[in-house]
Amino acid sequence: MWDRNQMAARAAKELKDGTYVNLGIGIPTLVPNFIPEGVTVTLQSENGMLGMGPFPYEGDEDPDLINAGKQTITEVPNTAYFDSATSFGMIRGGKIAMAILGAMEVSENGDLANWMIPGKLVKGMGGAMDLVAGVKRVVVVMDHANKHGESKVLKECTLPLTGKGVVDRIISNMGVMDVVPGGLKIVELADGVTEAELRAATEATIVD
Repeated sequence: MWDRNQMAARAAKELKDGTYVNLGIGIPTLVPNFIPEGVTVTLQSENGMLGMGPFPYEGDEDPDLINAGKQTITEVPNTAYFDSATSFGMIRGGKIAMAILGAMEVSENGDLANWMIPGKLVKGMGGAMDLVAGVKRVVVVMDHANKHGESKVLKECTLPLTGKGVVDRIISNMGVMDVVPGGLKIVELADGVTEAELRAATEATIVD
C-alpha cells in the first residue's frame, strides 16, 4: 500500500497549472513537496495568506507565518496577506479551484466527515465546511481504514458531516476512487493492492 508521502505524491498529480488550491491539515500538507515539474499552483490558506512556500528549515521559523493548521511556513515572492473575511470571500465566491482535505469518513455518495469525533476535544471546525461548499473540486486523501481496521469508506457516514455530496475523488493508501452515480468507481490501485483487496476493505458500494 501507499505510505503518506506516496498518497501526497498521487494527490499532487491532481493539481492543474495556474490554479488556486487550498490544502487541509495532515497528509495534504505534504502535497507541495510533490508538485509536478512545470506546474505552478498558488496555495491559499483560509487564515489569510495567498501564496504559501515550503516549511522552513529548523531555526528559520517565523512565528507570524503559519497556515490554517498552525504549522510554520514560508512566503514566496508573490505572497499576499489579507484578513480572514476576505479569505473566506474567495472560498465562498468560488475563486478556489480545488481543496485537498483529510477525512475521518467518506460515504459512497460523497458525504464528508472530517471535523470532529463526538466526545473528543475539538479546537474548532476550521474552514472545512466553507471549503467543501465553495470550491470547484474536493479531493480527499486518507487511510482506507481506521486504527481498528474498519473501513472509512462507507455506505453512510456515522460521524457529524462536514458536507453532503461534496467529495469528487478519494485517494487512500489502497488506491483512487471517484464518486459516481450509484457509488464509487475504482480509478487506480496502489502498489501491491489487488482489486479484490480494495473491494473487501471498502464498505461502500463499488460500481463497475
